[in-house]
Amino acid sequence: MFEPKLSIRDKFSVLKSVSQNEISGSSKYVREFEKQFSDLNNRSYGVAVSNGSAALDVALELLSLKKGDEVIVPSHTIISCLSAVIRTGATPIFCDVDSLTWNMTLNNVKEKFSDNTKAVIAVHTFGLPAEISEISNFCKENSLYLIEDAAEAHGQYENGSICGSFGDISTFSFYANKHMTTGEGGMLLTNNKNFYEGAIQIRNLDFTRERFKHNNLYWNYRLSGIQAALGISQIKGLEKTINQKISQGERYIKLLENNTDIFQLPLLKHNGSVNHFWVFGILLQKNGIRDKVVNELLNNGIETRPFFWPLHMQPVLKKYKIILEDSLEVSEKLGSNGFYIPIGDHLSIRDQKFVAKKLIETVKSYS
Repeated sequence: MFEPKLSIRDKFSVLKSVSQNEISGSSKYVREFEKQFSDLNNRSYGVAVSNGSAALDVALELLSLKKGDEVIVPSHTIISCLSAVIRTGATPIFCDVDSLTWNMTLNNVKEKFSDNTKAVIAVHTFGLPAEISEISNFCKENSLYLIEDAAEAHGQYENGSICGSFGDISTFSFYANKHMTTGEGGMLLTNNKNFYEGAIQIRNLDFTRERFKHNNLYWNYRLSGIQAALGISQIKGLEKTINQKISQGERYIKLLENNTDIFQLPLLKHNGSVNHFWVFGILLQKNGIRDKVVNELLNNGIETRPFFWPLHMQPVLKKYKIILEDSLEVSEKLGSNGFYIPIGDHLSIRDQKFVAKKLIETVKSYS
């Protein structure tokens, strides 16, 4: 699906941190990474953590939610968004997403808003942004917290502002398949000093000056200096990576655009935002054939990954006695019929042509 490629600059940056013994979570490279990444996203504070899921855990913990509070979350997203809400004791309220962008819209949020709503988790999915400007304004008007999950949106813009600059708290992932990586790793960004100071406590076992005396049972979510050194270098290559992904996405569109009778392709642009193609998604028009298609592609040496299984249909909800009656049509269709194909620096133009050819042949054979 994807193979990360580290440059000589990346390797030198990591080697430099090792040679200076700057390898722990208290390394100067962690602080420098936090500063550079928060500056990139026009935020006052950054807190580096061990992964993107940890960033969501910290963000939700900071809101001091209680039983009965509701958090609106799109059903078409990673399980981390759900687990972070449940761990606070609050109730997740699932909304659908747009059928063209596969992202949360303001109308999706409004459909689920109630007097018990305390927060919204807005997720930018697959390369296009959610309607984050409108959602942000709605949250401000209704005194709601906004958590902006920008794990898949490094360097993306919406209405002229960079994604990650909208939420009361924004979260990022630096997993190996992201536009920039630290192998594993994540970041929480905010302009709120109290949130910043709280996040520092939460990621570091609630350590205070009175060491080893704890008022809270928090986590060890620190990022290492080695990872931060890689992150600093990766920031420098972010624009190049995005441009390459856009070129590959545009090439796939040209190769596949005459077959929209059998599958739906991602949008190149939406509301002024250019798709950064974190992944390249395919949504089959015919129900019930996805597994056959992806198995046949794998037989031809082409790996795929399914779209997110809808959060409102996750088996784990029974464990927490969360009973849902709503049907979220778009999320369910995406979960049943969607998958994405290889994209990244490891793919040549010839590779993309081969993938496109086999994809068309395979889908047609089952349609």
